[in-house]
Amino acid sequence: MANPLKKPLAKLLLAAILVSLSYLLGSNTNYPNNYSIPERGRGSPPPLQCLQLNFSSSSHVRISPPLHFEPSHRLHFPQEPQQNLQFFKRCPQNFTNYMPCHDPSLENNLSEERFFYRERHCPKADEERVKCLVPKPAGYQRPFPWPKSKELAWFKNVPFKKLTVFKKSQNWVRLQGDDLLVFPGGGTSFPKGVNGYVDLIKRVVPLKSGKIRTALDVGCGVASFGAALMDYNILTMSFAPLDVHEAQVQFALERGLPAMVGLLSTYQLPYPSRSFDVAHCSRCLVPWTSYDGLYLMEIDRVLRPGGYWVLSGPPISWKTSYRGWERDAKDLQKEQISLENLATRLCWKKIAERGPIAVWRKPTNHLHCIQKLKALKSPTFCVKSDPDAVWYTKMEPCITPLPMVNEIKDVAGGALEKWPKRLNTAPPRIRSGFIEGITVKSFNEDNQLWKKRVSHYRIILESLFSVPFDAKHNTLGILYERGLIGTYIDWCEAFSTYPRTYDLIHADGVFSMYMDKCDIVYILLEMHRILRPEGAIIIRDHVDIIVKVKGIIDRMRLNCQLLHGDGGRFHPEKILLVHNSL
Repeated sequence: MANPLKKPLAKLLLAAILVSLSYLLGSNTNYPNNYSIPERGRGSPPPLQCLQLNFSSSSHVRISPPLHFEPSHRLHFPQEPQQNLQFFKRCPQNFTNYMPCHDPSLENNLSEERFFYRERHCPKADEERVKCLVPKPAGYQRPFPWPKSKELAWFKNVPFKKLTVFKKSQNWVRLQGDDLLVFPGGGTSFPKGVNGYVDLIKRVVPLKSGKIRTALDVGCGVASFGAALMDYNILTMSFAPLDVHEAQVQFALERGLPAMVGLLSTYQLPYPSRSFDVAHCSRCLVPWTSYDGLYLMEIDRVLRPGGYWVLSGPPISWKTSYRGWERDAKDLQKEQISLENLATRLCWKKIAERGPIAVWRKPTNHLHCIQKLKALKSPTFCVKSDPDAVWYTKMEPCITPLPMVNEIKDVAGGALEKWPKRLNTAPPRIRSGFIEGITVKSFNEDNQLWKKRVSHYRIILESLFSVPFDAKHNTLGILYERGLIGTYIDWCEAFSTYPRTYDLIHADGVFSMYMDKCDIVYILLEMHRILRPEGAIIIRDHVDIIVKVKGIIDRMRLNCQLLHGDGGRFHPEKILLVHNSL
């Protein structure tokens, strides 16, 4: 009788059966949720302890077992002996507050026109970059927990006294004893406290309605205005330059408030068009009517249709305040007339001026504005095809056109739901097909996926999102339409923020995206710079990328743990949890 194994079909069938049995046996293997590291001998070097997070199991969430690459992926994952690793050194102590793209030592070589020297100016060549770990200040302590951090901070974490003296009468920040900073909620336009100031605004702007969710604060000080708006479920993106108000943004960040270093100067702000429900300036010293109204046109670009612009300080209330400002009354009057004319040419409507504040509202569409601008010589509508392509793009004195509508009552770009329904409803940019490749169905699926993933993480955090400016899908506008806030960024450069800004950094596919664009060593060094001590980094990526990233992290002496992704041990996506315990 002929041997059946010599027949090709029989061989193929047998091979298929064996592979299937192997897969079924492997997939049904039970792993414990917890594991222990074997003890080392007395002569062994101390291990780099892995991050221990409390991922408690539940009835509907199965926690991944500890990750072993060899049996699952046939990938040899050698552990480099510690004595062979070339560890990164600590930067000198004077780098404690180092910001690579806002280095004061470079300012003397840059133009002073329109404060260009205070824009982002990042080191380009690798030899210009700092390749060391930015240290924390001497005596650094874990910040106060939220929401206590809104009122209190440790002085040694941000050891700067200048504002406690220079702005003492305005109650920005006080030094209590030798070790505690207290934020009483004062500001230049509200020295007696921000709550009374916000009470004035809410008489005109519907802060409690749920229609207002995102705000922009220009020249934010220590972000007391943004802190107060949190009581109304409003997230505020605050920004201010690195200037004579020493460490104002750093104080805001230490309080746990979203803030960035930035200014209105040359480049467009790193936010999409139609992002903010409210924009605010409290004596922010921006020359709104200079340069053909350039800066107010940029505020118009980022304001949502129907959004509000709130202004206090010169020239508002000049009749009663000019003596205190030590300004000439006639000059202030001319300044206000010029401002009013500019707002009219932007098609804004002034809806109130009460006491120290004035409020304008942007139209919900440009149907009437199109007719009005035909009769005016300037400004004109911008001809730029993508108003969200703003990274290192110079501002132009033109009005960013709103999406077209059919009826005067329509909201350009689509109306938003009230908060909190807005968070989980497919945004107008998706419903309209504005972003190719993202549909309502894919949005809902992605939303459910990340709810599951966050339940794995067991971390609840009000997050500031960042979207690479050159990502395949420009989704930052979608985040704003959902009621979240964020910024564009190029991970090949540094963030416009101080060291020790974030408690959590989540990088989903970031390293795959940048692997061929720049040295990922500098991305990880930047993550270390902006991560708080005791903070965490969650990296999701392909296993091959994770291997390379972990090799660098080992050299940074950071604790880590490897886990399977949602697809299980046979899927190439893996998770690297990193803990900044140094």
